[in-house]
Amino acid sequence: QVQLVESGGGLVQAGGSLRLSCAASGRTFNNNAMAWFRQVPGKEREFVAAINWSGGRTYYVDSVKGRFTISRTNPKNTVYLQMNSLKPEDTAIYYCAAVKFGGSIATLQNEYDYWGQGTQVTVSS
Repeated sequence: QVQLVESGGGLVQAGGSLRLSCAASGRTFNNNAMAWFRQVPGKEREFVAAINWSGGRTYYVDSVKGRFTISRTNPKNTVYLQMNSLKPEDTAIYYCAAVKFGGSIATLQNEYDYWGQGTQVTVSS
């Protein structure tokens, strides 16, 4: 059974940092694109960042460029999201996602086959 388990969320003051982790089990994702999405209650889930299979290419939503960094360690089957200079508007549940096939970057929710349960990030002003 494939599982993606996020960790690292929490409460932080504006300007602070958090590092989210997503550990995959049940299969390897060394050749697959992975991504982070986020969702605020009552709003649609939105794309945050994606990384290709090797980690050599990344893509971000404009609102987090220069503040967030996505990375991966394939031997550990793990993807990370380093979040710096956090703002109250970054408050959301953050989800990790992985594609079943394909190593190229994907930014649409329906391109991803596996999802984690989410981790809450709250940024206070």
